[in-house]
Amino acid sequence: MRSDLKDKRTYSARRLTASFRFAGNGLKMAFREPNMRIHLAAGAIVSAAGFILSLSRMEWCILILVIAGMLALETVNTAIEKTVDLVTEEYKPLAGMAKDLAAGAVLLFACAAVIIGMIIFIPKL
Repeated sequence: MRSDLKDKRTYSARRLTASFRFAGNGLKMAFREPNMRIHLAAGAIVSAAGFILSLSRMEWCILILVIAGMLALETVNTAIEKTVDLVTEEYKPLAGMAKDLAAGAVLLFACAAVIIGMIIFIPKL
C-alpha cells in the first residue's frame, strides 16, 4: 500500500478535533438562519410541552428523533442553498429546482413532524 494513501486514512486526535470544530462552525452558521431559529423555537415549545405532559421514554425518543431530524434537514437545505448561490448568481432553472427540492424536503418532513406531534400530544390533552 502506498504511504500517501495510508496517511490519508490515518486518524489522529488532531484530525478528529478539527472535524468536530468544523462541524461546530457549521452548526453556528446554521443557527444564524431565520428558518433554523423557527425550527429551534418549535422544538423548544414541543419539548416544554413534553415535560409538562410527562411523556414516556418511547415518546421522548420519537420526539428527539423528529426534532433532531428537522434541524439536520434544515441544515442540509441551507448547505444546498449556499452551494447553489456559490455556483451561480444569475437565475438558472436547475439551480432554482435544486433549491425548491431541498425546501420541499424540509416542508415534507415538517408536515410529518406535525402529524407525529399530534399523535403523541392529542391523547394527553
